[in-house]
Amino acid sequence: MSTLALNELSKSFGTQQVLAPLTLELPEGSFVALLGASGCGKTTLLRMIAGLESPSAGSIRIGGETVDAPGVHIEPEHRNLGMVFQSYAVWPHLSVLENVRFPLEFGARAKKRAPAERDRLAREAIAAVHLEGFEEQAPGRLSGGQQQRVALARALAMKPRILLLDEPLSNLDAGLRAEMRRELKELHQKTGLTMILVTHDQREAFELANRVILLKDGRIEQDGTPEELRSRPASDYVREFLKWH
Repeated sequence: MSTLALNELSKSFGTQQVLAPLTLELPEGSFVALLGASGCGKTTLLRMIAGLESPSAGSIRIGGETVDAPGVHIEPEHRNLGMVFQSYAVWPHLSVLENVRFPLEFGARAKKRAPAERDRLAREAIAAVHLEGFEEQAPGRLSGGQQQRVALARALAMKPRILLLDEPLSNLDAGLRAEMRRELKELHQKTGLTMILVTHDQREAFELANRVILLKDGRIEQDGTPEELRSRPASDYVREFLKWH
């Protein structure tokens, strides 16, 4: 089953085309890395999937539902997606548990859940990122890696159809990045959740993803498994990018 289907999707800002028309389908349970240098269009693509940007043309279907097409735009809060940003984006005045529970209490589908269920889902998400015992802590007393786990738990608590990760490890030091890579890999293996990672880091993409889409100037330069990109680069650009990144 396809979790995400993009058909002739493109994006321009004025006369500048930042994403050329692309067609792409992601099977359920994929871990896909959108890899490329700054300005290649990977973050724009992720933001369109999230509903934070509207396509200039083409369509997006998530779980069989059209969320973007000519005359159609489903707002981000109604797409049932989880998103983790480069900045931790945790609320300093709320505890860890309150941060994670927040979208369950104030999100688009909050009224459909009883308070006890919201609490259970929040605690399950906290356990999934190994933060048990930190529920009442203020985020300011946590390390950068722990704060990013809070952001990850908050995204997981809503049981999203897809988890979108926008350079989530780039603000962490090398040791924490390695630790979080292991945890993201473990989380994907445990949950089978479809994940899409934006990164400029080749190592991060190849370690985590089972499919890597390398973008250049808003176009797909190569789409394949990490091994396919390593052993059979589709162009000189791919070869040079993998050599130097």
